[in-house]
Amino acid sequence: MQQVTRTDPAPSRLRYRMQRMMLTPLYRLILRVGIPLAVTFGAATLWLSQPATQERIALAWSDLKAVVQERPEFMVKLMAVDGASDALAENVRDALAVNLPISSFHLDLDAMREAVVALPAVKSAHLRIRQGGTLQIAVTERVPAVLWRTATGLTLVDEEGVGVGPAVARSAHPGLPVIAGTGADAAVGEAIALFEAAAPIRDRLRGLVRKGERRWDVVLDRGQRIMLPEEGAVSALERAIAMDDAVDLLARDLVAVDLRLAQRPTLRMTDHALEELWRIKAIETGEEN
Repeated sequence: MQQVTRTDPAPSRLRYRMQRMMLTPLYRLILRVGIPLAVTFGAATLWLSQPATQERIALAWSDLKAVVQERPEFMVKLMAVDGASDALAENVRDALAVNLPISSFHLDLDAMREAVVALPAVKSAHLRIRQGGTLQIAVTERVPAVLWRTATGLTLVDEEGVGVGPAVARSAHPGLPVIAGTGADAAVGEAIALFEAAAPIRDRLRGLVRKGERRWDVVLDRGQRIMLPEEGAVSALERAIAMDDAVDLLARDLVAVDLRLAQRPTLRMTDHALEELWRIKAIETGEEN
């Protein structure tokens, strides 16, 4: 009887392991997704690394960006400056130097606000883009409170001591009081209080002079001065005005009323008044016949 040899149906060890690996979910995911993705990423990276490709992409992005930014609804066509005088409004426009129309994407409102606030006459500013393409600049203008006389001329100064700008002439600002002296701009608030206290003698008032950056002299007509102390200057001036009301102090032949020492006020007389005083004393003592 002839013996029949049957082939072993079992796979080889290598084939068995390959079949088992193919049944593994992670391995199947790598074959189906990972390898195609890696090939695609590598090809894309190679393509994007080419300078010509990068240039084409940059140009396409720039064109797309320009198309979006320059749409009519994003364009600023007008500039409105509110709360400022005509001269200041012109200075604001010159400081910004914006060429209209311009896309709102090209406007740095924070930097523009800083440029406006940097102008001496501007106290504060608020910028916004209104519907309809209008750049609105709301300005709070500094209001001059006094005229500060320096070696270089007259300067308009607000109540905070900030210089607003030069003054052409004293006659151009008749309603503003005058201060002078080094450091006078740092004490504008006290100067304003002194001007208010000096209302009864305003017709004779010529201005205030800062002395040693510490105290004030009140300058009157006829060359008279009221020398005020460092502390309590307003009260001292009010006392001097009260004495004037009582005995016509400032109508006398005086050069200065020195109130720097509250316990010992001093009157400085003119040379003519001193000569008359000595002559009268000489008559009273019998030294002059």
